[in-house]
Amino acid sequence: MKKQIFTLLCACLMSGMLFAQSTWFNDKDLTLTGVYYYPEHWDESQWERDFKQMHDLGFEFTHFAEFAWAQLEPEEGKYDFAWLDKAIALADKYKLKVVMCTSTATPPVWLSRKYPEILIKYEDGTVLDHGARQHASFASPRYRELAYKMIEKLAQHYGNDPRIIGWQLDNEPAVQFDYNEAAEVAFRNFLKNKYHNTIKELNDAWGTAFWSEVYSTFDEITLPKTAQMFMNHHQILDYRRFAAGQTNDFLNEQCLLIKKYARNQWITTNYIPNYDEGHIGGSPDLDFVSYTRYMVYGDNEGIGRRGYRVGNPLRIAFANDFFRPVQGTYGVMELQPGQVNWGGINPQPLPGAVRLWLWSVFAGGSDFICTYRYRQPLYGTEQYHYGIANTDGTTITPGGHEFEQFIKEVKQLRIQAKARDMKPADYQARRTAILFNHENAWSIERQKQNRTWNTMAHIDKYYRTLKSFGAPVDIINESKDLSQYPVVIAPAYQMADKALVDRWTEYVKNGGNLVLTCRTAQKDRYGRLPEAPFGSLIYDLTGNEMEFYDLLLPEEPGKFVMDGKEYHWNTWGEILKPGKDCQTWGKYIEEFYEGKPAITTRKLGKGTITYVGIDSTDGTLERDVLKKLYAKLNISVMDLPYGVTMEYRNGLGIVLNYGDKPYRFNLPEGAKALIGTTDIPTAGVLVFATKQ
Repeated sequence: MKKQIFTLLCACLMSGMLFAQSTWFNDKDLTLTGVYYYPEHWDESQWERDFKQMHDLGFEFTHFAEFAWAQLEPEEGKYDFAWLDKAIALADKYKLKVVMCTSTATPPVWLSRKYPEILIKYEDGTVLDHGARQHASFASPRYRELAYKMIEKLAQHYGNDPRIIGWQLDNEPAVQFDYNEAAEVAFRNFLKNKYHNTIKELNDAWGTAFWSEVYSTFDEITLPKTAQMFMNHHQILDYRRFAAGQTNDFLNEQCLLIKKYARNQWITTNYIPNYDEGHIGGSPDLDFVSYTRYMVYGDNEGIGRRGYRVGNPLRIAFANDFFRPVQGTYGVMELQPGQVNWGGINPQPLPGAVRLWLWSVFAGGSDFICTYRYRQPLYGTEQYHYGIANTDGTTITPGGHEFEQFIKEVKQLRIQAKARDMKPADYQARRTAILFNHENAWSIERQKQNRTWNTMAHIDKYYRTLKSFGAPVDIINESKDLSQYPVVIAPAYQMADKALVDRWTEYVKNGGNLVLTCRTAQKDRYGRLPEAPFGSLIYDLTGNEMEFYDLLLPEEPGKFVMDGKEYHWNTWGEILKPGKDCQTWGKYIEEFYEGKPAITTRKLGKGTITYVGIDSTDGTLERDVLKKLYAKLNISVMDLPYGVTMEYRNGLGIVLNYGDKPYRFNLPEGAKALIGTTDIPTAGVLVFATKQ
């Protein structure tokens, strides 16, 4: 494996393929850095001063018109782009490219008052109103009509402007759960299309024979009342699919509209990384996806007494590994520059933390990083949200100086950067995919069976282990080719079908190494149990029969033993009956099924299948299972402590320390430190060049 990767790298270099040129970004730039600016918030006399200072700090692009619909279209059908033209001209004067936004997150008051049907209605009857943002429904035909008219005018005006490098659609578009009449009609149409206008097909899919829920026509169906106890979870599953589809369709239509006029301009949007909402990556005409990431807002997920000033060590890494595989290109549109205003507690970041976050985004392979925002606002909801410049408009904040330092460091590295995919062979050899489908989380969370179960936390136990291995990770969906990964992990993959299991089987037989975990393949794609024993869909793959599963009180956890070491569990444990060719890795103790296994592995064709039918309390069992598996596969791994991560790109190694203690990193043979030292302090960064 190592020899093959080394040979491929040499071939690329010998053929002169030094840089892998993407469609939209030049790999020689490594990453571009930008900053939000709102010309409409400031006196026009200050614009040029601000753009000059942005340029002097090293920023390469800025970001306009995100919330400016009222300024772009002050009256219905009357448009004003003159002020925006002036701002773009001044930005260009200081060599700042512009990302243009579609402003749809903030409809003007004339729209809300003249067409109140566009306002979102919550399940409890509350109707949103003008005075905030994102109060218009993606399911409203009127809202879409007016939004598309405004966007088309904007695209006609700026679509062929070389000063505009790209477009951001909406702002942090989420999945809406609107209970207006228009949304209900759209939901019924969605169901008619999905079930071929056949109500019996829907009744069968939803299991409406249970509790006398049978429908006679689609017109009898309403939006599910999720607050109602025991509401049909098959109906809720379809409603969530519909709601995610509304967001995706709205973004996709905007994208297609802009592409009628845009020339050499990319189109993206800035998702909040709510991974289980189900809409991220669902708008196929976007050129790539980007995300928003805030790290310090009082959640206390960091390490040590002051860890809340640094943030969760894997929050950026997971987002990188989730967004990058969608289309191969990604960026961060909002990265926190300092204190924010909306957290439960809004502390100052630790000095160096902002720079640490920037390098964390870079390490995952980003093509650009943008920060919200340049100037701290003097009025409005976000008055206490830090910017690059303070309230006087000229004094640079501590986070602003850390952006300035990062920009200088990246520009220094551009001189010697190599191809994007120039990475060491041992790093590539441990490349691993985590297969993720948000619908599994939807289904499980409605029927957790144990109040302590957490689907994303279960996935995190495997992800955290992989990052401690120094493994490159892609979090992928079912559309991706599995064969490019030496190891694939599918945690708690509850909803499956024969086609997916056949793909898994083919992957393993052709030499792949698959890890499946508890709750996998228990239901079909409608969320129904098959008329067969638990686990029967994957019996031929895993070699196991499942006798039953157990759930324990968190106050009285169970014990499991593997290789003489004890582990605690309570959320989910499956009692397996392995086949003759299965090797057992550990058994239960102190229960009426003492001695029964929950973890097995077997060879199948050229590959292996490992089944982990238990969820441990703290993730140590999952870590040891993967260590045992990778050792068996002769895949070398690192042993990084939680809080320290390492990635490679462009011939560079990047080591990041989110821990509360300094970390000493041993450079690989022939490597050379370029930024930082091998003694990495808290919030410190080491960047080194790999051996040529």
